[in-house]
Amino acid sequence: MRARPRVCEALLFALALQTGVCYGIKWLALSKTPAALALNQTQHCKQLEGLVSAQVQLCRSNLELMRTVVHAAREVTKACRRAFADMRWNCSSIELAPNYLLDLERGTRESAFVYALSAAAISHAIARACTSGELPGCSCGPVPGEPPGPGNRWGGCADNLSYGLLMGAKFSDAPMKVKKTGSQANKLMRLHNSEVGRQALRASLEMKCKCHGVSGSCSIRTCWKGLQELRDVAADLKTRYLSATKVVHRPMGTRKHLVPKDLDIRPVKDSELVYLQSSPDFCMKNEKVGSHGTQDRQCNKTSHGSDSCDLMCCGRGYNPYTDRVVERCHCKYHWCCYVTCRRCERTVERYVCK
Repeated sequence: MRARPRVCEALLFALALQTGVCYGIKWLALSKTPAALALNQTQHCKQLEGLVSAQVQLCRSNLELMRTVVHAAREVTKACRRAFADMRWNCSSIELAPNYLLDLERGTRESAFVYALSAAAISHAIARACTSGELPGCSCGPVPGEPPGPGNRWGGCADNLSYGLLMGAKFSDAPMKVKKTGSQANKLMRLHNSEVGRQALRASLEMKCKCHGVSGSCSIRTCWKGLQELRDVAADLKTRYLSATKVVHRPMGTRKHLVPKDLDIRPVKDSELVYLQSSPDFCMKNEKVGSHGTQDRQCNKTSHGSDSCDLMCCGRGYNPYTDRVVERCHCKYHWCCYVTCRRCERTVERYVCK
């Protein structure tokens, strides 16, 4: 009789894997693409890991884009790890692509962030590649219709956001539009969060200017519309992650929609990340729920934030250790024009969770 709960648990675990398969971000496995793969022939598309058939077709018809898509996959990993370096969940499981754990397989708050960041990153990379002349199918973005303001003039080369959004959405949304790829609720959640990511990217478009004038007087400025760095978009999305809304898939009228679980009197806002399933606290290692735990994670003894030893270590305590740091010091400027520095060594105290 005692074996039954274990059997049920195994069945539920298998069911969760079947219904929540995250085809939508398996393409992040492109971050592991070997540099030796030239990506200059259509047959190379089948050698790329993590792509669904629709993405393979897009690869064949837009081969010149694929180096940029590979770059975007690498940038997602870096931006996610940087954004969550001070949290219990530190995005380390993203490096398991395409074989994720349940923190990203299920409809969690963490998967909501990764879907949003992935959608933003691929569009960001394509928009920037247009500007730098790396893609033959696009060029600089359009000149804005409104005047740039007194003393300014439009010029330079704007990031081609419209082309980036168009091609980025075609590629990153393709897996969610394939039939029989998980539940409808998961598809709706992932498509919604991907659009939130693109919305955050749109919001990051800003006016950038360069000064011209006698002796740097800046009497005239040449301006263009450029995107913020991906790390800034990731920071915006992390804020939305922290205030994400739990939703349920409920009938509204003749169709089912995602509605806030506790506030189902209103529809989901276009700007908010949404999730279907609550996450564990990520304190202890448990691969069944995608938690790596925080044992041996570094913490900050003086912080009051998420990286503090109290929060990071979940009340288990921490161990101190000393580390020797080598850094540049006693730097001196020499005319003209170089700097010399000494190398100094100092001992610092660090802390890791028990």
